[in-house]
Amino acid sequence: MRTLELAGVNVPVIGQGTWHMGEDPSQHTKEVAALRLGIELGMTLIDTAEMYAEGGAEKVVGEAIKGMRDKVFLVSKVYPHNASRKGIPQACERSLRRLNTDYIDLYLLHWRGQYPLEETVDAFERLREEGKIGRWGVSNFDVDDLKELASPACATNQVLYNLEERGIEFDLLPWCHQHHQPVMAYCPIGQGGQLLAHPVLKQIAARHGVSTAQVALAWILRTPDVIAIPKAVRTEHVQLNAQAAQLRLEDEDLKALDQAFHAPQRKQRLAMV
Repeated sequence: MRTLELAGVNVPVIGQGTWHMGEDPSQHTKEVAALRLGIELGMTLIDTAEMYAEGGAEKVVGEAIKGMRDKVFLVSKVYPHNASRKGIPQACERSLRRLNTDYIDLYLLHWRGQYPLEETVDAFERLREEGKIGRWGVSNFDVDDLKELASPACATNQVLYNLEERGIEFDLLPWCHQHHQPVMAYCPIGQGGQLLAHPVLKQIAARHGVSTAQVALAWILRTPDVIAIPKAVRTEHVQLNAQAAQLRLEDEDLKALDQAFHAPQRKQRLAMV
């Protein structure tokens, strides 16, 4: 698995997302098994959040990493309404209990809320000094938000990015690259519906003998300093995601995808889901 440096650690360019995990008790065993398989296949970065199933996803992750914590780079996110000096340490403690660990490698503000960024950063820094988190970062921040944050200690920005949502390419992605801040792409294969059924994706996938999801992931990874965090529960999807890191799209593939999914020509409002 290819790696890049995130928060001072080499992590795989494809990690594992957990949005919607922990919502259905009947899927618990499958979700735990999927994450454990992903770790074995090299996707040792796992992304979760207190918002996902109101802590349910963190519980799934906690069970999945049992006995393998030292192999995993763990990312979680705090709700904006908990992002105060008092709220962040309390939220972090709850996440740590659910994750069954004593530290989170990378702790993110899920999106901007009512609390001043200075207050949130101060709380993050206190957690870092206490060893509860390794580094901190943000999610769903646009360029103006990052400029206001103005902190070299911010390790990453996690945003929506896929073939259907390319708005960050106009200014946000270049800004992050200029400031040596890796981007984490959530929903890198969209919601798994219309995007993966697109005829151009199907043509490229057939030419390479791969799946359309692998083409979508390889497209994300064409850009340096970008990490994709797809979510998968089915064994075959976990395996395909891990293999996608080896796929190199050719110039004709990239041109075809640019024609089918146009790059932004002007500033766009930051897309979120």
